[in-house]
Amino acid sequence: MYSFEPSEEQKMLVDAINRYAVSDLRKQAHQAEEENQLPMPLIEKGWELGYLQASIPEAYGGFGERSAVTGVLAAEEFAYGDLAGAIAILGPGLFATPILLVGTENQKAEFLPQIIEAEWKPFTSALIEPRYDFDSADMKTVAVKNGNGFIIKGEKIYVPFAEDAQAFLVYANYEGKTQGFIVTKGTQGVEIVERQKLMGVNALPVYKVNFNDVQVGEGNRLGGDGGHEFAPILDASRVALAAMAVGLSRAAFEYSRDYAKEREVFGVKVAQKQAIAFMLAEMATEIEAIRLLTWEAAWMLDNHKDDAGKQAYLALTGAMDMAMMVTDRAVQILGGHGYIREHPVELWMRNGRGIATMLGLTIV
Repeated sequence: MYSFEPSEEQKMLVDAINRYAVSDLRKQAHQAEEENQLPMPLIEKGWELGYLQASIPEAYGGFGERSAVTGVLAAEEFAYGDLAGAIAILGPGLFATPILLVGTENQKAEFLPQIIEAEWKPFTSALIEPRYDFDSADMKTVAVKNGNGFIIKGEKIYVPFAEDAQAFLVYANYEGKTQGFIVTKGTQGVEIVERQKLMGVNALPVYKVNFNDVQVGEGNRLGGDGGHEFAPILDASRVALAAMAVGLSRAAFEYSRDYAKEREVFGVKVAQKQAIAFMLAEMATEIEAIRLLTWEAAWMLDNHKDDAGKQAYLALTGAMDMAMMVTDRAVQILGGHGYIREHPVELWMRNGRGIATMLGLTIV
């Protein structure tokens, strides 16, 4: 048996992130989207809440232990404020968490302290490829053995903060398996092609990056000589993204619910219209269903249950549909106001549509 009651430490973390999400992220999300840039002080303030630092053991400079359940609670609250901001704040985890999960002791000792010490730094990963049939188990980016190291060749898209990244964790096909390779800043052959323009999350800088015969050493293979399993990384990304979909959808639901309660049409509150009331009820039901499914998947990952990967997959696929449905209905409930940028629901709908394309942009 397991409990759905967060611990006192988890409650304190969730409360702190929620205050930041509402008072800071939400208030600056519209301007950041319009200007295509998140203010660095905003990212720093979220970073200082210490979620990633609390996920890293003391031996590597942190002050806690990793918990997938705590991760999804944190991710949900950050995304409740703003999806782009949430991905940015948790961004260094794209590099740190896989190293913590499957890296060698040398990799942990070398990289984890420099990631989490002091201020936020742009560490990232490159997973997604520009293909309609992209499959994380069948990468077209390849790594081949070359003397005392590897050569990496391929194209990646949706790489957060690539232009300023201190290091990349690049995923490539090596002898039929998806493997991660550490590529540090300044390595020859890394070509930052362009910043990509998206439907939503425009405050988050994502780039197309080419890896043109990039040479890395043997010690840069994640997990060392024997490599690593990719499943733990994929599962951690799936539950993180599912949790962000829940946070985003909660925000859209609550905003549209409150609007419907206050807005009058022909002398009647919008929320009293039966069709609107039914829509709100279904939105709330779907959010809670996916939220519990995500929590269960995270608990199963923490406890190394056999079907944890399956549950993580179900949580994300359900979250994709739920986010699109909830955010679309939020726009509908606001009527003509839903299409106006002064209200955040149109941004939430655009961001919700992107959930299906964001695998690999976040990890907890």
